[in-house]
Amino acid sequence: MAFGVAIIGTGGIARKMAHTLRDMEGARLRAVVSRRRETAGAFAAEWGAERAYDSCEAMLADPGVELVYIATPHPMHRGDALKCIEAGKPVLCEKPFTVNAREAEEVLALAARRNVYVAEAIWTRYMPLTRTMQEIVARGDIGTPRMVTANLGYPNAAMERMWNPALAGGALLDLGVYTVNFAAMIFPGDPAAVTSTCTRLASGVDGQNSIAFGYPGGEMALLSSSLTARTDRQGTVAGDRGFLIVENINNPASITVYDFDYRPVARYDAPAQITGFEYQVRAAVDAIRAGRIETPFMPHAETLRVMRLMDGVRADWGLRYPFE
Repeated sequence: MAFGVAIIGTGGIARKMAHTLRDMEGARLRAVVSRRRETAGAFAAEWGAERAYDSCEAMLADPGVELVYIATPHPMHRGDALKCIEAGKPVLCEKPFTVNAREAEEVLALAARRNVYVAEAIWTRYMPLTRTMQEIVARGDIGTPRMVTANLGYPNAAMERMWNPALAGGALLDLGVYTVNFAAMIFPGDPAAVTSTCTRLASGVDGQNSIAFGYPGGEMALLSSSLTARTDRQGTVAGDRGFLIVENINNPASITVYDFDYRPVARYDAPAQITGFEYQVRAAVDAIRAGRIETPFMPHAETLRVMRLMDGVRADWGLRYPFE
C-alpha cells in the first residue's frame, strides 16, 4: 500500500506537497494538520486527504501516518519536528531545517537517540539534474572546479513571512539557503574565509545579501539572494577547462556545458516532474523502509554544515531574531 504521509500546515508549500502526493505513486496524503479544524477539513477535501486534524497530537496517534512533512513557518520547525520524533514518526522538514544550528543539533540528536528518520526537505538536493551536475564535475568535463556563482531573487518582500523578524524572515533563510547549498554541493569542505554584506528591510531582516566563500585550496563561491529583485536564478561552476551553467538553481531546468573556448558542448534537460517534490518523498520512503535515519541526498552533516554557515553570516551582520 502507498506510504501514508501527513502534512503539518496548509499554506502554499503544503499545497505543493499535497499536489505531489495526489499525483505520485508509492505515497498518499494520509492526513493534514491545521490549528483550525475548518481549515484542515477544507484542505483535506480539496486534496483528497484521508484525515483532517486540528492538533499534532491527534495526528501523531494515527497509525496510518508513516511520514510527516513539516510545512509550518520557520520558527515552528524545531518544535514540530521534536514532537514527531518523540512519537516515533519520521520527519521531512521544509527548509530551512531550523532557524539556527543549535536547534538543528537538538532535533538531529533526538532522531539519533530515538532511531527515527529525519531529513531537510530542500528539494534541489534530491533532483536528478543535481546528480547530473555533480557527475559532470566528478568526470572532469570542465576540469578542476575553481569558482562557483549562484543567485536567487524574487521581489516578494511584502509577504509577512519574508519581512517579519518574529517569523525568521529575510532573504538568507528563505532564498540564500539555496545558494549556500549550491556551493556546498560542489565544494565539500568548509570555507577558510567568509565575507558578506546585506541590505536590510525596514523591519531589520536582510532584504538582499551577498556572500563570498574562500576555500583552503583557493576555490571561491560568490552567492547572492534578494527579496527585492527578480534575478536570473543561474548557477555556474567554472573549472580550468570549461564551465557549466544551471538554469534556475531553485528548480533546475537545464545544464549547459561549455568548453575552454566558450563553445556549448553538451546540454542536459530536467525530466518531466509532478512538482519536483516527489524526489524527496521517494528518498524518505526508501530510507525509512531500509531502516535508515538519514538519506544520502541530504545527510545530517550537510544540514548542519549549511546551517552553521548561515549562522556565521548572520552573526557578522548582527542579525538575531527576537526569540533567539
